[in-house]
Amino acid sequence: MVLSSFFEKLNNCIEQDHFIKLSLGDYHGPEKELKQVYVKIVSIKREINLSFTFRYKTRDITKNYTIKEGIQRIVDFLNAGEFKVVTLFTVEANFICQQNKKGVWAERKEKPTAKKPEERSHDVQKQRKIGESTKGYLHALRLTDEKGEVYKAAQDKWKQINHYIELLSSSLNTLPSDHVLKVVDMGAGKGYLTFALYDYLTNELKKKSSVEGIEYRQDLVELCNGIAKDTGFDSLHFSQGTIDAYASNDELDILIALHACDTATDDAIFKGIQYNAKLIVVAPCCHKQVRRELERVKKKNDLDFMIRHGVFLERHAEMLTDSIRALILEYYGYQTKVMQFISDAHTPKNVMIVAEKKEISSSKKQEILNKLQSTKAYFGIDKHYLEKVCGL
Repeated sequence: MVLSSFFEKLNNCIEQDHFIKLSLGDYHGPEKELKQVYVKIVSIKREINLSFTFRYKTRDITKNYTIKEGIQRIVDFLNAGEFKVVTLFTVEANFICQQNKKGVWAERKEKPTAKKPEERSHDVQKQRKIGESTKGYLHALRLTDEKGEVYKAAQDKWKQINHYIELLSSSLNTLPSDHVLKVVDMGAGKGYLTFALYDYLTNELKKKSSVEGIEYRQDLVELCNGIAKDTGFDSLHFSQGTIDAYASNDELDILIALHACDTATDDAIFKGIQYNAKLIVVAPCCHKQVRRELERVKKKNDLDFMIRHGVFLERHAEMLTDSIRALILEYYGYQTKVMQFISDAHTPKNVMIVAEKKEISSSKKQEILNKLQSTKAYFGIDKHYLEKVCGL
């Protein structure tokens, strides 16, 4: 009779959304080391479920059930006498049922001690640096529908954009706020990352910035300028041009070049060095120049057995190219980090080099030059393209 009344309370409080949680204790069942079970409501893919945490002596196991299945599990546990005490935490009160040594159940009511959680979603909710997906430029760029929902086909690009901002957030935070930041994005394409960077700097970090996207294709330049105007991004504009032809009257605060092919990445790095950019960010693509050198020379060294295979030669050329780029950036006083950058289906290269301008001593510069020369000699490289454009 007591249990029947308890089960009715359980059903009613779930239906009325007064349920907070439930605990089952004093276990006397067949499972070794099981101590308690804790039950709470979760939302999984917009459906309400009961989540059971089975607490063992050295581990926890979580299982999710529909409401009907979950209630039945609780009923079965108690009817079988496996747990001797159950506590139902609701908005109005705590209801405790306990079985004595004679097998008789008794119930008591106590004041409520638990608070109802504001968020019951069990789905992973990642904090996005650029905020909500309802922003106008995201819809204009065809990443989201009119309700702000990310299109299924655009999920990879959406993740890429957010990961890009997340990787740069700490570096962007350290940039000064006492002047308008001058930012240039080389090879901006359709502007997904350019818009996100402007949005993050302006609306999240509250830093005044003037952002320019450089793009060779005139139709994309016109498209992005139209979206920027419609969105009210007054200090974001796009210009038709090439990386090597870019010129600025002022020093840069940030230079970005993502997926510029082969030596175009080096041209972009040089522009950053030339205009004393405080932050240079590149995600290289297509490492052909160094690979051609390696194939031509076929230098004999301790690693030549690896690059007999084409796939290893390609990976080796990528690592060697980007390592030398990082080394040259360090020569010019940049503190460099090389990290993994999420790629989508159209951009399989996923290495990002982030360089922040610091101070460097003349002795350290000489040490880097020596390392650069010995590295080239070991692998049989005559000259890296970035060396050439920098005049090293």
